[in-house]
Amino acid sequence: MLNSTFLLRFAVSVILLVHSVPGMFDGGVNGFGLYLNESGFAPLGVPLAWVIKLSHIGAAVCLLMNKWVTIACSITILILVMGIIMVHYKEGWFVVGGGRNGMEFNFLLIFVLLAILFPGGIGAFRKQKS
Repeated sequence: MLNSTFLLRFAVSVILLVHSVPGMFDGGVNGFGLYLNESGFAPLGVPLAWVIKLSHIGAAVCLLMNKWVTIACSITILILVMGIIMVHYKEGWFVVGGGRNGMEFNFLLIFVLLAILFPGGIGAFRKQKS
């Protein structure tokens, strides 16, 4: 039986895989690493880019298997927030249409991951903790 978050977990997994795997074979991860080097992460930019992309693959697998979801979502949310701060915020809101490379997609993914983390809502989470 599929639980209530399966469709969201599946969709996010596809997005993470399609966003990461091609770059591992076409030089995109290394290009991202060079960007990170220029942004102050030198000399760790390329290894950090690989860790980020591999974390996306790991998160996708965890979400599909419905295992270690809290860790997978938390790490991915952190990466998406940093992506907004470092790349997308300065480009504005829109990914396409009213702009290019903006933060709207990361924003949506963050809230989908939060919905996966808290399927009953934040209020249900608070009741569980009490």
